[in-house]
Amino acid sequence: MTVRLGDGLRQEVLDANLAIPQVGLATLTWGNVSGVDREAGVFVIKPSGVRYEDLTLDHLVTVRLSDGAVVDGDLRPSTDTETHRCLYLAFPSVGGVTHTHSTHAVAFAQARRDVPVLGTTHADTFNGPIPCTPDLTPEQCAKDYEYNTGRVIVEMLDGDDDRATEVPAALVANHGPFTWGGSARTSLEHAIICEAVADIALHTLSLAPASPPPRHLLDRHYTRKHGPDAYYGNPDVRAVPQLPHLTRPDAP
Repeated sequence: MTVRLGDGLRQEVLDANLAIPQVGLATLTWGNVSGVDREAGVFVIKPSGVRYEDLTLDHLVTVRLSDGAVVDGDLRPSTDTETHRCLYLAFPSVGGVTHTHSTHAVAFAQARRDVPVLGTTHADTFNGPIPCTPDLTPEQCAKDYEYNTGRVIVEMLDGDDDRATEVPAALVANHGPFTWGGSARTSLEHAIICEAVADIALHTLSLAPASPPPRHLLDRHYTRKHGPDAYYGNPDVRAVPQLPHLTRPDAP
């Protein structure tokens, strides 16, 4: 069965994927973004191995959420597709997923360390450390590796959608970051922030051992942007302006 979506979600997924190299989150083809249409029961994702500079709407692949079958597209989907699918199935609030191999976040993943909360820049988005998963077992790598990559994230968060919302990112040990959000674009924004706070944390830790800031300070920064009492931004204006790098440089 072919499921052909309108271009709204597909364009958002395309723009988010095109932005990955432009904001320095990936080398070559090392990254992918997807977006889900839960009503249609499918998600759209970058094809495997296609260069960002060559990527078009026609290259995107639509995958059925229930079983991972390709329902629209002529190319193979990203090799990380099953990880994306696992996260969508586990966390109902997730509307988009981004995976990259950004340098500083990968450094923490390869060290098997959480990205600690060392200041308000981190706390503005993540209500706690960005956690790093345990190592996958030989059995998890031998069969259904990509789906099991998602499972170790889900199990680390106890399948708790609230926890996934408060800290919309995780590091897979020895691999790299996965981030998510209510849309494909938001998941990309979280990937940008994840890399930035990992970079800041590495610089901070290189200067001196760092202790956590006061909890009340971190709580103030998180709650002024999130939750019922949030007061950051304006209701009639996008919190993040449309960025020119989220469209092709030659777009009209």
